[in-house]
Order: sequence, then C-alpha cells, then structure tokens
Amino acid sequence: MSRLLVVVDMQKDFIDGSLGTREAEAIVNNVKKKIEEYQAAGEDVIFTLDTHENHYMDTQEGKNLPVLHCVKGTAGWELADALKEIPGRRFEKNTFASKAAGEYAASGSYESIELIGLCTDICVISNALLIKAFLPETPVLVDSSCCAGVTPESHENALKAMKMCQVTIL
Repeated sequence: MSRLLVVVDMQKDFIDGSLGTREAEAIVNNVKKKIEEYQAAGEDVIFTLDTHENHYMDTQEGKNLPVLHCVKGTAGWELADALKEIPGRRFEKNTFASKAAGEYAASGSYESIELIGLCTDICVISNALLIKAFLPETPVLVDSSCCAGVTPESHENALKAMKMCQVTIL
C-alpha cells in the first residue's frame, strides 16, 4: 500500500494572478518540497486544475465570485512555474471538487490520502470531503503549511471544519 498526494489548484491565478494572495505565494516552496518527498518515495501525486471558459461570469459560480480566473489556455490557468514540469496526472474541474480525482483516489488501495494547495476554504475542503465520502475508512490528511485560503481567517475556519469531519490536519 502507498499514499496519494492530491495537489489542489496550484495555479497562477490563485497564487499571483486575479485571485492571488501573499499567503498563496508563501506556500509554493512548501508544496514543491512535499511533492518531491512523495515522488522520491515512489508514491502517487495527482493535480487538480480549476478550469473555466470565457462564459464563466454567466455560471452560478461566476455570479457568486465575479472574478474571471483559470480560463483554460491562459497563463493564469497554468500551474505555478515551480510545479508545471512535475509529472503527475492532471484532473481538470469546473467546480470546487473534482469527482474524477475522487474516483481516481477510490480506485487505488491507498493507506492514506493527503491534500495540499489552494484555496483551503473552497477547493481543498471540497475535495477533502468528497474523498472522505468515497473512502470513509481511509485516513484523509491536509497539511496546513502547504495550503492557503482566501483570507487567513477563512483558512483557519476551513481547517477547523475539516477536523470536525475527521480529516487529520497536519
């Protein structure tokens, strides 16, 4: 049995683009180091990519978060420069959680599944709870030093909510 690392939405628009934050910029090196640790141990690493089209503002998400971001094919949609050459399966998603990444996690026999990335309070929590629903007996972990939220407060709130849902916070 091995572990799975899910790298959530480490894309330029969430780091230093239209929805970027200092906190997101600050975790890039931690994320890269964590990925390298998993790969050095021969363990699986997958990535989710928030993926929107130009009509994003007409979607429910666009009406509630009216900031165009992660439009497929744009620079903001790309993974951070420090991560984009790292091998690993990519799962595009047009909503907060990736059903395909959850199904991928459920198709393996992982001893644990760890999530890192952006944003703690939207996509990380959504993916953690989705994976927990697929695999209620598999430990799901989130490394808080490799995550950032929309705000530091919402990051902390998301960590507390995940802990209450039996996600282990590192």
